[in-house]
Amino acid sequence: MLATILLQAIAGAALGKFGAALGAALAAFAAGYGIGKVGTSAMEAIARQPESAGNIRSSMIIVAGMIEGAALLGIIVCLLVVVLN
Repeated sequence: MLATILLQAIAGAALGKFGAALGAALAAFAAGYGIGKVGTSAMEAIARQPESAGNIRSSMIIVAGMIEGAALLGIIVCLLVVVLN
């Protein structure tokens, strides 16, 4: 009986770690996709209006930093689940 309970607890912990790893991977892929979309849109905007390249570039860098921050927060939360679970 005790062995069954321990095996179920271990399986639940493994599933939690798998979910956390999947969440970290999803956060990293989503950040990569988001930054790619921001870069693509910024380059298209600069191609349309070259005189506003400085403003567009500044906005692009700020948005990319915000996306990176959100992704890093997601990855840290998922890694904390792995470590603390």
